[in-house]
Amino acid sequence: MSAVAVVVPPGVDDPTRVSGGNRYDRRACDGLRGRGWAVEEVTAPGRWPRPDPGALAGLGRALDRLADGALVLVDGLVASAAAAVLVPRSARLRLVVLVHLPLGGADVPAGEEEAVLAAARAVLTTSGWTRDRLLARYRLDPDRVHVARPGTDPAGTAPGTASGGRLLCVAALVRHKGQDLLVEALAALTWLPWTCRLVGPLDRDPAFVAALTRRAAAAGIADRVALTGVAAGAALQREYRAADVLVAPSRTETYGMAVTEALAAGLPVVATAVGGLPEAVGCTPAGRPGLLVPGEDPVALAGALGCWLTEPALRTRLRGAARRRRRTLPRWRETAERIGSVLAAVGGQP
Repeated sequence: MSAVAVVVPPGVDDPTRVSGGNRYDRRACDGLRGRGWAVEEVTAPGRWPRPDPGALAGLGRALDRLADGALVLVDGLVASAAAAVLVPRSARLRLVVLVHLPLGGADVPAGEEEAVLAAARAVLTTSGWTRDRLLARYRLDPDRVHVARPGTDPAGTAPGTASGGRLLCVAALVRHKGQDLLVEALAALTWLPWTCRLVGPLDRDPAFVAALTRRAAAAGIADRVALTGVAAGAALQREYRAADVLVAPSRTETYGMAVTEALAAGLPVVATAVGGLPEAVGCTPAGRPGLLVPGEDPVALAGALGCWLTEPALRTRLRGAARRRRRTLPRWRETAERIGSVLAAVGGQP
């Protein structure tokens, strides 16, 4: 049996701290176990990616308990800020880093992130966009940087409504997810019949949420925009099935798990063409299963939503493309298989 220690940040299974990274880590660990791996989960306490000395010391102690040559997969939220711990141990341990989001230059010094990635035997990314960004930014061997895109679960097809007016946005309510841009766009579409549900944690940036609420009230659309809080599991699936279209107005995004989850339910997507979002939306022989607009452009977003709401033929075409796209999406078992193949290759290295 193959064995791997997986280092994760705290709160991976905390229902109040739902995030794409946490969900990916959980599905990766469970998927590896399902493929016969012995997985030891090592939680790294601390405020990553801004650890204090105690958090770094605790991570070092946890790694020092592992045997020489142990295979270790480290979440990038931890790894990118832990060069002082990981680089000296990279000769003794077989390190692999899982990068959800490049952090160098923003949350941690770029040199620190590069040092960790260069010391790792392999790097896993969750999108082709992230891989390209790392290779453009750092001096890494391309053969050691791999992609394991998030998977999806089988889901029932969203039936949709005749008007197409049930809009859904699934993301933590924070600035980089762009819900303020969406509210700005919706304020220009008050003459059309729609409702919008903003599903996601409300506690990450209370000031942003308060400003969002004020803007909706000032535009006279507060009764049409619902801030629902977190939904997960079956509750989230119900949100997808009840919606007509997913809106992803992010300012930045490495991939967009909500996009592929919506597409798995046959739900078209209106998204900004930033980061890995176009990669997640994808394309089919019937065309793109949604509409892409420039980032940071509420006027363009309003235009795309206006077209969706006023053109029945467009809705029919995009729904057809979304239902074709759902058949090509990777499943979580494929994600685990991809991760396992990279780990197995590293495990075979002397």
